[in-house]
Amino acid sequence: MPIKLDAVARLIDFFRNETVFSISLILAIISCFFVTPNITYLDYINWDTIILLFVIMVIVEILKNLSVFEMVVRKLLTRIGNARQLVFFLVFTCFFTSIFITNDVSLIIFVPFALLALKKVNRIDLAIFTVSLQTIAANIGCMVLPIGAPHNIVMYTVSKIPFESFFLLLLPYVLVSAIFLVVSSLFVHPDKITLPHMGEVRFNGENFLRRVFLGVDYYLLLTFIALFILIGNLQNIDFFTRIFERWIIGNEVMWGILASQVISNVPAAMLLSGFSTNYEAIIVGINIGGLGTLIASMANLISFKILVREYNEFKIRYLVVFTVLNVILLAILIGVYMLC
Repeated sequence: MPIKLDAVARLIDFFRNETVFSISLILAIISCFFVTPNITYLDYINWDTIILLFVIMVIVEILKNLSVFEMVVRKLLTRIGNARQLVFFLVFTCFFTSIFITNDVSLIIFVPFALLALKKVNRIDLAIFTVSLQTIAANIGCMVLPIGAPHNIVMYTVSKIPFESFFLLLLPYVLVSAIFLVVSSLFVHPDKITLPHMGEVRFNGENFLRRVFLGVDYYLLLTFIALFILIGNLQNIDFFTRIFERWIIGNEVMWGILASQVISNVPAAMLLSGFSTNYEAIIVGINIGGLGTLIASMANLISFKILVREYNEFKIRYLVVFTVLNVILLAILIGVYMLC
């Protein structure tokens, strides 16, 4: 009996520590009862995305273990005078870099960077708010160019919409969102940053590769795989396909937003573009739809996982703050769409 109780306790602890992976796995397994498992499951998984994420995480771990982030953060902190300026810088770094290196990559690189910077100045109390805004910033910045996010790359290649038309289509939402980020950053009190005494940065070469590969978040990769299987199965369940065929035409923006909340905006882009040729409406819907729930954009999962891996006690509070900020901006952008 004690052994069984110990196993249950470990299972509960695992669920608490890896909540997103656990839920994704459970949903994927449930979906397997509706679509018989077979070799085509392998086709559900976007292996390019999985490999790219793995490579990026390895690179980030290498940079961390070489103390590159540490040195850059120290340089940064000598040039920034207060907490508001620091948060503003961290948020808009994600905004601008996501334009060129995608929202996922931007967050993988700069969320750990932000946590380190806040820790150095003893302002880790700002971590939840900062990472929430960083995530929004990355999801908004990636709208600027079609190459900024996987869902926009999908729609750009499918729709054949000219580059400049794609840019202008989403520009109003980008501008309004940028204003939202600026205003939100102003809520951070401009307290003076006190830089603590820091010793010399030293490189530790002992077990370097081991530390690098142990630092990779393999559960994040497994979470993506589970979600790909779930989404692939949903696309093969007649009930869901009939709903889309019946209701999507003429309501692409609404369905883009709603579908993104449930299956995230990358699969939503692939799913909706198979039922409608009103590509401009789908593009607007899936980009706005990247805001909202934690699963609305794969990028949301990335920043959440990075934060709770370092500070698991922030999990619930982060979900509350993240959701509130996202829902507010989502409502604002829906209003912008209605006015346009």
